[in-house]
Amino acid sequence: MEATVLSVGKSVVNGAVSYAQSAVAEEVALQLGVQRDQAFIRDELEMMQSFLMVAHDDRDDNKVVKTWVKQVRDLGYDVEDCLQDFAVHLEKPSYWWHILRTLLDRRHVAVQMKDLRAKVEDVSQRNLRYHLIKGPAAGSKSVATAAEQYAAGSKASATMYGVDEARRAMKPRVDLAQLISKEQGKDLRVIAVWGTCGVLGQVSVIRKVYDDSDKFDCRAWVKLTHPFDPIMFMQSIMRQFYGYSSISESAAEGQSCPECASATGAEVLKKMLMMKQKDLVDKFTEYVNKKSYLIVLNNLCSIEDWDWIRTYFPASSNGNRIIVATQQVEVASLCVGRKYRVSELKQLSTDQTLYVFYHKSPQGGSDPMEPESSSNTTAIVTTNRTNSLVPTSEIPAGDQAKDATTGQNAVMRSLSRILSRTALLKESEVVGRVTEKIDILQLIVDPVNKEVQVISVWGMGGIGKTALVKDICESQELSDTFKKRACVTIMRPFNQVQFLRSLIMQLVVTETSEENGTVCSLGKVRKTLPWSVEKLEAELGSLLEEKRWLIVLDDLSSTTELDIIMKSLPCTENASRIIVTTREENIANHCSKKVENVYKLKGLTKKNALVVFTKKVFKENECLHLQYPELVEQAEQILKKCSGLPLAIVAIGGFLANQPKTVMEWRKLNENLSSELEMNTELDTIRTVLLKSYDGLPYHLKACFLYLAIFPEGYKISLTRLVRRWIAEGYSRPVRGKSSSEIAESYFMDLISRSMILPSRSSSHSRKVVDSCQLHDVIREIGISKSMEENLVFRLEEGCTSNSQGTIRHLSVSNNWKGDESEFESTIDLSRVRSITIFGKWRSFFISDKMRLLRVLDLESTSGLVDHHLEHIGKLFHLRYLSLRGCHGIYHLPGSLGNLRQLQTLDITGTNIIKLPKNIIKLRKLQHVHARGVGNNDEPVYQEYPNEVPKLTRNKLCILTCSSVGFCVACCAPHLLKGCMGIDGDTNRRDVCTACCCSFLPMLATRRCSRGVEMPRGIHRFKALQTLGVVNVSRRKATLRELASLTGLRKLGVTGVDKSNGGELCSALANLSSLETLLVQSEGKPGLSGCLDGLSSPLENLVSLKLYGNLVELPAWINGGLKNLAKLKLRSSRIEKHDAAIQILGSLPNLAILRLRKESFEGKEVHLHFQQGAFQTLMVLELSSPGNLKSVRFDKGAAPKLELLQYYDQPKEEVVSEENGDQFEEAPGVSFSGLAFLGSLKEVLLEGGNYKGDFVQNLRSQLELNLKRPVLKMD
Repeated sequence: MEATVLSVGKSVVNGAVSYAQSAVAEEVALQLGVQRDQAFIRDELEMMQSFLMVAHDDRDDNKVVKTWVKQVRDLGYDVEDCLQDFAVHLEKPSYWWHILRTLLDRRHVAVQMKDLRAKVEDVSQRNLRYHLIKGPAAGSKSVATAAEQYAAGSKASATMYGVDEARRAMKPRVDLAQLISKEQGKDLRVIAVWGTCGVLGQVSVIRKVYDDSDKFDCRAWVKLTHPFDPIMFMQSIMRQFYGYSSISESAAEGQSCPECASATGAEVLKKMLMMKQKDLVDKFTEYVNKKSYLIVLNNLCSIEDWDWIRTYFPASSNGNRIIVATQQVEVASLCVGRKYRVSELKQLSTDQTLYVFYHKSPQGGSDPMEPESSSNTTAIVTTNRTNSLVPTSEIPAGDQAKDATTGQNAVMRSLSRILSRTALLKESEVVGRVTEKIDILQLIVDPVNKEVQVISVWGMGGIGKTALVKDICESQELSDTFKKRACVTIMRPFNQVQFLRSLIMQLVVTETSEENGTVCSLGKVRKTLPWSVEKLEAELGSLLEEKRWLIVLDDLSSTTELDIIMKSLPCTENASRIIVTTREENIANHCSKKVENVYKLKGLTKKNALVVFTKKVFKENECLHLQYPELVEQAEQILKKCSGLPLAIVAIGGFLANQPKTVMEWRKLNENLSSELEMNTELDTIRTVLLKSYDGLPYHLKACFLYLAIFPEGYKISLTRLVRRWIAEGYSRPVRGKSSSEIAESYFMDLISRSMILPSRSSSHSRKVVDSCQLHDVIREIGISKSMEENLVFRLEEGCTSNSQGTIRHLSVSNNWKGDESEFESTIDLSRVRSITIFGKWRSFFISDKMRLLRVLDLESTSGLVDHHLEHIGKLFHLRYLSLRGCHGIYHLPGSLGNLRQLQTLDITGTNIIKLPKNIIKLRKLQHVHARGVGNNDEPVYQEYPNEVPKLTRNKLCILTCSSVGFCVACCAPHLLKGCMGIDGDTNRRDVCTACCCSFLPMLATRRCSRGVEMPRGIHRFKALQTLGVVNVSRRKATLRELASLTGLRKLGVTGVDKSNGGELCSALANLSSLETLLVQSEGKPGLSGCLDGLSSPLENLVSLKLYGNLVELPAWINGGLKNLAKLKLRSSRIEKHDAAIQILGSLPNLAILRLRKESFEGKEVHLHFQQGAFQTLMVLELSSPGNLKSVRFDKGAAPKLELLQYYDQPKEEVVSEENGDQFEEAPGVSFSGLAFLGSLKEVLLEGGNYKGDFVQNLRSQLELNLKRPVLKMD
């Protein structure tokens, strides 16, 4: 089964099941009187969910199942949409005039529920017709059985158990009747029947042979139940034994079959009813010991059941036969015994074949059960119950010289499997990897560590891990260091025996004969390799004893595999090494216990990428800029898409090498990379390697990854934005005490650790490691292709064709799409769209009444959006995420916003909204409100009127009157003020009037630039609110009292704090025990001075604190009270006691980031002294014009973990800068000392103005004395 189909299908059905099981759905069903329908649908979906879980894990490749999964996926969408639509309708207010409407709605809902139940029944019946699962009545075990059936049909399983050899064999086929009737000794024999399509055709084939077998004293056909019941099992067998014996006796006396069958049935029933359990067991034992019997065990699904059953049938010499019909190839192989044959029994159709497993004949003897041409028809397989994974590819056949040569060549190919994956990277092995090679070599040859060290090299697929490691292992530097070297690619599924045999063969630098599985040295047989793990481990230990060895484990994908391998390797103290290559960071960290042994391999630099590319295209080191200047632009675009990925660079370069060297050809590749990757066989390697990473994702991460196809090429995707959207879409739900946000963030980090997405702006020094990401362009193309296959994401862009594949769930409108309304509505079915994301210019038809199921409306940074475009937004009842971030033309939210009762996230940051509508208090599910920021300045903006304004007209009344008249005139002609007000879009009079009344007039009246938003009365009802900011508390004093009721708040930002409301702010904060992030801002003086002193107890859970405004001194509760504080930012604080403040901050036990911004300290001269033992956890220190800074001194032992030091000095206007070579002249007036003592320092960053030459030289001199050799960067 293609992983994408199952993953998306399972993700969708999970969402539907979660909602169908919820209390909300049950309440809806109760109110509507459709409880039975709702319960039926819920149960059916749970069955489908269980089936999809197992089918996804087993990677079934059945086309019928694939089609059915797609239907289940669409059904899951319909169920969830329908149930939530019902809930939304019930949440509407029930006024008396709505009674009639409510009755009509309920009737309509009942009809819809019946239709939905009919759809579910139809899908269930369909899978019964095609033998996919056994229907809802069979229970969850039938689903597991079906999933095992699919796993048995997979190609991997077929290869393991010799089925592939039987499939390739020439006819004739084995006759099941001959296997049963022909003499092959008198011992009990077991024959197993398995088919590529599960039970299809099994029963009819076995039944025919069963009915024709009359040589046995008794026979029975038993359909096994799960869990296995021994009493029922014996009763079923004895009932049939009695019946068969009676019929035989009656037939011998001359009675007709119908008569004797009728009489026998009643007699047997009577006998069974009178028999006690003890007598039943005794009779059963008597029959199986003294009589010959034929028993068919139908639907055996586990080897544990077989281990139990076979104890009831002792070894006897009566010629007994047991036929096992199973849906699992592994069970079929293990039931027969250690040595068995596999033959084709019957081909039902092109892709549906039955196979039979039976006992192998004695060595050297003939097998009477085998057809004459048995050498061509069967595969002989030897297995061990302790390890059922049989590497049949290593079982030789033939002893001719030609076969021996072929066998040697095959082993050579086996020993160099690693080359097959890196052949395409041959050209890029040396270029650009000198530094990486030196780094890894140093880790390998490090003489200090005598114990076995595991060195992990990780990175995304195609980055060149295998090529680099192989080049290092074969290098001259290691030839004399390690006496034993081997490189093994970890195959999946992992087979320990096969791995150990391959490793041993490489360690002795030998060849193996395919004829008998022996190890040879210089063409001479040395010894035969055993098949048991214990003997192989002993052999491996003797090879590595007292020798220094180097083993490469390539492409490790599971920590379990490494744990098994490590147990097989000897523990030595001679500086032996293991190198692991993997795509996942978590696996790398698990393998290498020491952080320094984990090495992340990154992409090639632009320079090296260009060298590799030109060498591949032109077969030599051409200078592209000189020889082909017209191709430079296209080459740069190609390399940008490759993003330093050697695999992609070499593959695309190789393809272009055989194409005309013209701009048109290269542009064609650039514009159609997605289709080329899918259709061009020369680029198959890229797709194959990268799809391996995708296929390795669990189902929930596949859905999350495909969702990223929404975003444009090269787009930086904010973590917060993505997490909020995933939650709104239902991709993340609370699990075992973890919130949906924590789960979504773990998904995000997991995708990064698996190299599926790239961190675009790393904050490695904070608690949140990454705050945004980007998609590698080549991986993005694959994601787009997969998401379109699943009808998950449709990108509306220039040149796109009308969607005819089915219902689209997520729509992304690119900035280059120029279509009209008719094209928009004809391209996709808007009624099923769940999310719309706009990149570029707004069109009035992007919001439609047809979008009744829309959950996400993301308009971030959309241009041309104005107030009247949001008039009908209240009709989107299912909306959970609304983002207007960066839409500068929005001044007011419509009152219909109150209809969005499902809304969870409202983001209006970067708009001109200064007051939220009153109806917002109806949104009880609101969790996150992001509003206006606090700006870059903490001073009042309009302190005085300009001098040009006459004094007579400077009073507030006059200003307001004149402004109102001007705005009224502008409302009559909106285009007059459109430009000066910064409104971009289809503006009408109402938009201009709204902008004037809601923004410009209030600012003129208060003579202040508005910060934050004003909240309406009643915000205490937002019990689900977790994020709120930034709120202006100066306009309504009751706001702070209401904030005290929001005990679930984790992030809060307030502005407008002063002496008048400082006490109420402290009282409110005292109630917010869950608060993790706090921002407090005041304007001018006295600012925050004394406003925060009233906090009775510190905020113990606070992680991030930002204080903007005049403090004079730090609040007392900061000293020793903020044990979890990791991030602190001060701005305009004007702290006077510098040393005391630094001492307090230095004692905070978990402070990782300290940012001292503009005017943090007050005084003629500011000297910052970081004393020994202070700032033990500090990792980032920012000093951005913190005052009249003169010196910064670090004592030895201060800030031992500091990694980044940022300094910004604002240039003074009166100083003229002069350029002198590569340095600049200006006097910053500050000196740094003690930088050599900072043992973890990695980087010093100078920002802002130009810096004096001797100042820069002094910094460099200190950094050169630092053992870490930090870099100095100037921005």
